[in-house]
Amino acid sequence: MSAAVIFVVTLTAAINWPIYHLILVPANSEIISYIVFIITIAASVQLVEMIMERFFPSLQASFGIFLPLITVNCTVLAVSLFMVLRDYSYPATLVFAIGSAVGWMLAIMIVAAINEKLKLIGNIPKGLQGPGIIMVIAGIIALAFLGFGGMVDIK
Repeated sequence: MSAAVIFVVTLTAAINWPIYHLILVPANSEIISYIVFIITIAASVQLVEMIMERFFPSLQASFGIFLPLITVNCTVLAVSLFMVLRDYSYPATLVFAIGSAVGWMLAIMIVAAINEKLKLIGNIPKGLQGPGIIMVIAGIIALAFLGFGGMVDIK
């Protein structure tokens, strides 16, 4: 699943940058950039799904509904929006896209590892079992990463 997200994020950033800078900006049509980005994301996810169905049918079947859900993953859209807001060059956009996707992969792996460890311990209160404990884990990890916020001065 992580490889699919990395592929989709990188592909959509690689496609959206030229569309935005070479078509939308010269035509003064930046207003429709969100729609164009979402269409590109949906097409990229569909491409991944078709490739997996053709070459890895058992893997595609095991993902089930989760593969199309990449379309609504906020990381995928955020990369295209940051590329516009921060006015990245094309190479910077590609590096940012790969880095963001790998960061997402690491975050998901950390959450899954902590969740599995908590399941092994078995001391999770009944009200927090399932999605509740995932939200608590995500909140604690977010607080941990906020500590890095003052380390770099981004202008």
